[in-house]
Amino acid sequence: MLRFGRAKLHTDFWALKNVSFSQERGEFVALVGPNGCGKSTLLQVVSGILRPTGGSVLVRGRVAALLELGAGFNPDFTGRENVLINGELLGLSRLAMQRALPKIEEFAGIGEFIDRPVKEYSSGMYVRLAFSTAIHVEPELLIVDEALAVGDAAFANRCIHKFRELRDQRVSVLFVSHDMGLVKQLADRALFLLHGELQAQGEPKTVIDRYIASVLESSAGHQRVDRSGNLQATHRHGDLSSEIIEAKLINSAGVPINTISTGDCLQIQITCRFHRAQSSPTVGILVRNRIGIDIYGTNTRIEEVDLGMFAQGDLLDVKFRFECWLTPQQYAITVATQNEDGSSNDWLDDAIVFDVVGSRQTAGIVDLRADVSWKKSG
Repeated sequence: MLRFGRAKLHTDFWALKNVSFSQERGEFVALVGPNGCGKSTLLQVVSGILRPTGGSVLVRGRVAALLELGAGFNPDFTGRENVLINGELLGLSRLAMQRALPKIEEFAGIGEFIDRPVKEYSSGMYVRLAFSTAIHVEPELLIVDEALAVGDAAFANRCIHKFRELRDQRVSVLFVSHDMGLVKQLADRALFLLHGELQAQGEPKTVIDRYIASVLESSAGHQRVDRSGNLQATHRHGDLSSEIIEAKLINSAGVPINTISTGDCLQIQITCRFHRAQSSPTVGILVRNRIGIDIYGTNTRIEEVDLGMFAQGDLLDVKFRFECWLTPQQYAITVATQNEDGSSNDWLDDAIVFDVVGSRQTAGIVDLRADVSWKKSG
């Protein structure tokens, strides 16, 4: 109580600070960021589990939250009993929950374990039942933490299809995921949290580029360097010990192109200049589709190409050549130069944008040109 000029003996820690955002009805919003950045705390504040130290949270409509494994389940009650209790806690009548039970059981797919105490459940069974309950209580806002990560592949696909149904029903979803492909696939908007503060929000692909850049920079201790010039990129970062001065898609004659046919040879040429002497640098590419899902990536290290020694001022030309068996749509190529430890020299997201054209309209991303054999019997 009486400090008499003594030094401060504690350190303030803000799990969240100056975070402000809104979410429209029917909008899917994803929270991304490293562990400990405040994502789960933010979900708990929105769901009403934690009260904010300052500011306010306004939520309209019924909220269903799946924040952690087994949260809200009594381990001694059966799965069926826990489902009924959870529904009543959310304001639904016992009769309404009994009508919803068959759909909840079917989606969870845990069979006879629905009548066993949940303390006997595996982690996957916990999540299946908890998620199934959350989506069948007619929520207007569904809040989901990384809990789905423990589900198997079949259940994950079922959840993705259910998310799409919820979007059609104008249900808002606020979720945390470390699966960047899932975020790009599902989210209308993404929020990037770092040290409890909102660093970026907007189109998922752009926000994720910012997040990945932050991870690469922090792991190597580099600060992001912006450069102006002719090269275009959605995001650029690195220490610039080497700088990419040209990146282009070329045909067999070396002429720059921006359209290629399925099955043709795709060549990517990257030219970089070294601003510092460097040993065994790495040059790489990453092909993404139009929503930012990674399709194919490689680099000189993976291909076991040792580029040797470079002095300050040296130029390097690298060509990547492979057959393009992508389906007709638009793609983007990220190009990068890196140190031996994987830290970025110069990283340009979406430096090259190109279209693949073709007469075959196959499903998916790649055209694998299946060989079909058949015979008629009888």
